[in-house]
Amino acid sequence: MFKGLTKTERAWVLYDVGNSAYTMLACSLIPIWFKELAIGTNPGQITGDKATAYYSISVAIVTVIVAVLGPVCGAIADHKDMKKIFFTTSMALGVIGCILNGFAPTWMAFLVIFVLAKIFYSASLTFYDSMLNDVTTEDRMDQVSSYGYAWGYIGSCIPFTIALLAYVFSGGLGENLAIMPYNVGKIIGFTVTAVWWFLVTVPLIKNYKQINYVEREKGAVRKVFVKIGNTLKRIATEDRKVLYFLIAFFLYIDGVGTIIDNCINIGTDLGLPTVGQVVFLLATQIVAWGGSLVFARLSKKYDTVTLILVCIVGYFLVCIYALTLKTLLHFGILAFGVGCFQGSIQSLSRSYFSKIIPAENSGEYFGIYDIFAKGASFLGSAVIAAVKLAGGTINIAVASLAIFFAVGFIFLRMSDQAPSARKTS
Repeated sequence: MFKGLTKTERAWVLYDVGNSAYTMLACSLIPIWFKELAIGTNPGQITGDKATAYYSISVAIVTVIVAVLGPVCGAIADHKDMKKIFFTTSMALGVIGCILNGFAPTWMAFLVIFVLAKIFYSASLTFYDSMLNDVTTEDRMDQVSSYGYAWGYIGSCIPFTIALLAYVFSGGLGENLAIMPYNVGKIIGFTVTAVWWFLVTVPLIKNYKQINYVEREKGAVRKVFVKIGNTLKRIATEDRKVLYFLIAFFLYIDGVGTIIDNCINIGTDLGLPTVGQVVFLLATQIVAWGGSLVFARLSKKYDTVTLILVCIVGYFLVCIYALTLKTLLHFGILAFGVGCFQGSIQSLSRSYFSKIIPAENSGEYFGIYDIFAKGASFLGSAVIAAVKLAGGTINIAVASLAIFFAVGFIFLRMSDQAPSARKTS
């Protein structure tokens, strides 16, 4: 399964397998469960428009909180023996929140628990990404990072399939297949996801050792804020390689995130059947698995930037292809194209960033990195909204995202050509 990886590398990859299960649930069934719990005529329930607005606000709240806390917690976690503590705590709280979400009696409780669980889940990813410098060597980062996304995609299908079946057999998707109460299906979905997430994380907790760190000192927490300010100033004025990459990353990952977040909206606007869309989304996970493995192999022969540029061009072509979308088959072809590059563009970006930052400050830098990652789809969603409000079709809206990939391509080339300012202790 993980041929050629060391014990520590395998343990690190497995966390992608674990957290991806929650990612898949959050992108598909959680919004559905929330709306079904919130919309109705009983006292305390709300309209569909308000449900969509409240859910969007909750996602925005998570983004802002993680963006503010990410660099601070990451910088603190860079101190000796702190990263595992921060990682384990955030992961455990995320898992507990995931389980509790299934038992939420009202839409308000559901939303509050979801926000808390998503915050801890996102925080765990900041610490997890920054561990890459500790678990492998620079020449293997592309391969190991790609394996993480690859097996994350395929592994997430297992608990998600169980959650989906529980949803269907509790009366979901409008099918008359209910053999259990609706609430039971929801509880099963959340619990299976949480248990899977926890169990595959255990090897990393057991095997991880923080190799790159900064020594602890008195008043370290207070000094963190000054340190982050100095780092941001240094990136803006001195480290062009990191600066140009972060600009490029924000642009092209915004396009990637927008397509992922709006995949159901695309199908809905085209009037496509929900069941068919869900099937293709599952298939996309499998394609993404294969695509990530292919790029992991290619990373042994080609440099990281070249491979990311290939992925950017691939997404650019996917956006242009969106102009032809009409049928479920067209939707499936679009999903296939997305799957070919989805995992690779994210995994290679993660490994490239690891290579150009100071290893001992990886937690702080990945906190900054995650500000751009967690903000993904913000501008893209605004573009889609603007096109739709102006009377344009979803086809034109998705095609408009091509500009993000075109400009991101230019800035990534600039990052590659800029001199490195990386310093290691």
